[in-house]
Amino acid sequence: MATFTNQAQLNFNGNVSVSNITTGTLIEVLSATKTSVSSSYAPGDNVTYVLSLINSGATALTNLTVTDDLGGYTEDDTVYPLTYVTGSVRYFVNGVLQATPSVTAGPPLVITGISVPADGNVILVYEATVNEFASPEPDGTIVNTATVTGDGIPTPITATATIPTTDAASLRISKSISPSTVSEDDRLTYTFVIQNFGNTATTVSDNLVLTDTFNPILTDLVVTYNGITWESPTNYTYDESTGLFSTVDGQLIVPAATFTQNPTTGEWETTPGVATLVVTGTV
Repeated sequence: MATFTNQAQLNFNGNVSVSNITTGTLIEVLSATKTSVSSSYAPGDNVTYVLSLINSGATALTNLTVTDDLGGYTEDDTVYPLTYVTGSVRYFVNGVLQATPSVTAGPPLVITGISVPADGNVILVYEATVNEFASPEPDGTIVNTATVTGDGIPTPITATATIPTTDAASLRISKSISPSTVSEDDRLTYTFVIQNFGNTATTVSDNLVLTDTFNPILTDLVVTYNGITWESPTNYTYDESTGLFSTVDGQLIVPAATFTQNPTTGEWETTPGVATLVVTGTV
């Protein structure tokens, strides 16, 4: 809904007289809203968007085009943090699923041949994948705008959805053994590397615990965490009768990843936070 003003001017015998200013309201026949099913995003996520078009007029609106900018923003060039998921568009008219309209994946995404019946509605549902151009930082957002143009629409109609990053840890663990061939009574070392690809460090309240049952069972353990010697039972527990090793709840803290954006390409690169646990014992 928009307001407009108008004022008349009267010229006579070199004199000018102006009228009062009138104000009116222009009601748009077509309205659009856009929402994201997901409340936040992380790299690699699929995000589902819902675009709702409502025609409040007495005449159908036909041959409409929806252009979705897929979150495009400008670095040295325009980059797009979302990639349309091929074949994901669903087109509903008054709640009834229709044949898939013409789709150009882009970017930007372009959907053509949309018709909204008089006093009716259209819902478009589609998915996009969060790619390497989306900020993974804690204050990152994807601002995604759809623009509707076509017959019977004097000015483009826009609808925007904004979602923030998912602020959480994202952990992966790997384990290695040295040496890979060992004799009885030799020393054996297990190295556990925990990587955090998320934008948030773990905390004591995350209850992070690593457990492993060593087979063969080890004795005379020496345990270090990030190069610092750990003691039992303060930092870990170990049962030499079963080989069950476990860190104490809250002892493992893994820093957040760090992120850098290439100033030329706009791509984000992730350097995971790392914590290393080393356990050495006699076979």
